[in-house]
Amino acid sequence: MNASFPDAAAIVPLIEDAAMAPSMHNAQPWKFLYRPASGLIELYGDPGRAMPHADPDHRALHMGCAAALFNLRVSAASAGWGADVRLLPDPDDPWLLAAASLRDPGPTDSDLGTLHPAVRRRHSSRFPFAEEEVTPALLDGLRAAALLEGCRLAVPDAWHTDTVLGLVHDSEHREEMDPSLTAETMAWTHSGTPDEQTRPDGIPVNAFGPKHSGRGGVVRDFGRSRPVPGRGWATFEQRPHIVLLGTSGDGPEDWLRAGQALQRVLLQATADGLVTSMTSQPLEWPALRWTVRDPGSAMTHVQMVIRLGYGPQGPATPRRPAAEVLDIR
Repeated sequence: MNASFPDAAAIVPLIEDAAMAPSMHNAQPWKFLYRPASGLIELYGDPGRAMPHADPDHRALHMGCAAALFNLRVSAASAGWGADVRLLPDPDDPWLLAAASLRDPGPTDSDLGTLHPAVRRRHSSRFPFAEEEVTPALLDGLRAAALLEGCRLAVPDAWHTDTVLGLVHDSEHREEMDPSLTAETMAWTHSGTPDEQTRPDGIPVNAFGPKHSGRGGVVRDFGRSRPVPGRGWATFEQRPHIVLLGTSGDGPEDWLRAGQALQRVLLQATADGLVTSMTSQPLEWPALRWTVRDPGSAMTHVQMVIRLGYGPQGPATPRRPAAEVLDIR
């Protein structure tokens, strides 16, 4: 083994950081293979954790894995390593999504390292946010974060925000009318108290947040289809601050870039003192997805709707241990 690369013990914290990434229904659909002799980390998608009804083309799976890849890059930079990433390196193995070759750090790696404290602080918040403006300077910083990963971040105006909110509510009703989608969502949510939950994945009940009173916000309600004893109501912000993350293309490589951009935006927002949540519901319906974008924008394909603002940080959701997602050869 080449002693210049991390050994098995040193690679585990990097994988633990990678696994803090968000994924659809917190399914954590990733697997890592580390080759100590060459310093190569391979990232695989796990088809056993796919969502065949909500995500039949595996777009969300690719984005979740790519978010984990970005966390890995940040963690490696914080530990004194750089990482050269190749996306979809083997055309004969579509589940091999990326390969990261560890190397000595370069000038841009220090910028990644500064995001490391946010990796474990970032949690999706499905609670009401304050009616407080996000400054243009912070939004410009988030746009720059997306551009660094080859994507665009759009801040919709009032009419466009109302359109997106309407599409979110439309998609909620569509899901309620589809038994297979409802069952899939319920399979990844926990109905018991935190003390009763033993699974290292999925959405626990304490992360559902309160039910919406009135118009509601752009927040996916994981308790919509099942009763949750003691779950309260709350009034969400009337004018949610949302941003749209998008790409010019819409294939697997675009999804992998979007997932890395998504995580970079989320970590930058966390570092800036913002809290965030995401919704992909209107993007899961082809008949709705094309209407999410601004027809006057250069952004052709919206990949994620992000809500951001000031409010309570969401609780940590469970994560699978490194031993379940890491193989070393």
